[in-house]
Amino acid sequence: MNEFFAALTQHGFLQSAVVAGLLASIGCGVMGTYVVVKRIAFLAGGIAHSVLGGMGAAVYYGFDPLAGALIAAIISALLIGSVRLQWQAQEDTMIGALWAIGMAVGILFIAKTPGYQTDLMSYLFGNILLVPEKSLWFMAALDALLLIIVGTYHRQFLAVVFDEEFARLRGIPVTFFYLLLLVMVAITVVLLIQVVGLILVLALLTLPAAVAGHYVHSLGRMMLLATLLGSTVSLSGLALSYGPDLPAGPTIILLAGAVYVISALATRAVARRKVRASLPASANRR
Repeated sequence: MNEFFAALTQHGFLQSAVVAGLLASIGCGVMGTYVVVKRIAFLAGGIAHSVLGGMGAAVYYGFDPLAGALIAAIISALLIGSVRLQWQAQEDTMIGALWAIGMAVGILFIAKTPGYQTDLMSYLFGNILLVPEKSLWFMAALDALLLIIVGTYHRQFLAVVFDEEFARLRGIPVTFFYLLLLVMVAITVVLLIQVVGLILVLALLTLPAAVAGHYVHSLGRMMLLATLLGSTVSLSGLALSYGPDLPAGPTIILLAGAVYVISALATRAVARRKVRASLPASANRR
């Protein structure tokens, strides 16, 4: 751990990695809260894995992979949201199909692109240590966009997330805000792919928010705590992976998973103790 902090003051790539982790934590803390409360993790997974198609196409035609990822993510979010709203009976099948088709299209484009695309492989599995400066500005701009939209329409999102029928009765355009929410999840996916890759993006999007949900019930506080947890996990994962020379992305996810399991077990144990303490003494003896 000390070795990492000593190296942090000397190496620019480590400083960029820390900034990337902090920027990604803002997106996953804010949007991950909506994903967990709304229970749309499977939809977020479909969006994440279909992004590979856009990245592969962008590289094949000579464009920035992140631009292709952003376009593909937004299109996938709108398609998946429309499927969920129009064909709820076939929702799982349709999302699974879009998930598989997106990855298959991406692999085909990668196969037809001359040369071995190491950049795309890093997007697939994540490499926070190789995030370029221009990508940091791109991530910061996406974070700013997310925060502006959430700050402007927080009450509408709150109504849509907790009770769609009540939101409709209040005259809120539920379809518009639901699709906008999914588009924002898509933007968050693009934020996270350089940190942990498409394969692991769903874990960082949901685990910090799920842990935060164990301790707070206000949506705003949950977002703040999830952001802090995401930042802590990202920095700790970087530090733990540096000495043994382990892949940073999987290390961050394993640490987040361990925090979630420990938190879930602890809150469950506390809940059981409270139940036992509330029972009469005779019932406790039994």
